Amino acid sequence: MINLNDFPVTHNSDERRFEMNVNGELAVITYRLSPGVISLDHTGVPVPIEGHGVAAKLTRAALDFARSENLRVVPACSYVAAFVRKHSEYQDLVSAS
Repeated sequence: MINLNDFPVTHNSDERRFEMNVNGELAVITYRLSPGVISLDHTGVPVPIEGHGVAAKLTRAALDFARSENLRVVPACSYVAAFVRKHSEYQDLVSAS
């Protein structure tokens, strides 16, 4: 079992993504920014680290960033959209457009 506390999420603003390196495997959420809005476009988790909560940790980090920056969220990625539907504490961030 992977202890996710051992692996921080990094915001790589140059690459427009949140990333997490777990045992040499790079998991990411990519995004696009426009004024007042962040579109979370793609979640990628390599097969060797799937099923350990990596995508959820990345998604929380991205959504927490959006909240801290007062950004509306467009959950363009199906994983992010499903995550937000399941976690009511983030639903207020979702852009109406």
